[in-house]
Amino acid sequence: MKRLIVSGDPDIRKDAIIDYEGEEQVVFQINRNGDWHGPEEVQLWCIVGTEDEREAYETRDYIPHWLDVDRVDAEALDVVKAKGDLSV
Repeated sequence: MKRLIVSGDPDIRKDAIIDYEGEEQVVFQINRNGDWHGPEEVQLWCIVGTEDEREAYETRDYIPHWLDVDRVDAEALDVVKAKGDLSV
C-alpha cells in the first residue's frame, strides 16, 4: 500500500483500477486538492494498493504517515477502470 500523488485529473474515482509500475493497483481513497486555492492544476492524493491489501485498508491496519509516497502526472497514468460499480 502506498500514497500516490497525481498531478492533474485523470478522471478516476474510488475503487478505480490503474496500471502503475507494471501492476494493477486499486484506488482505495482519493482526496482532491487545489480546486479553489493551491497549485495551478488539481492534485489527487490517493491511497493505492493491490486487492490483497484491501482488508488491511478497511480495518485501518496501517499508519498513514508511514506509507511510501510517489508522484505521477495524470497523463502518465494508465487507467484500467475509472471507477467502482457504485460510483456516481
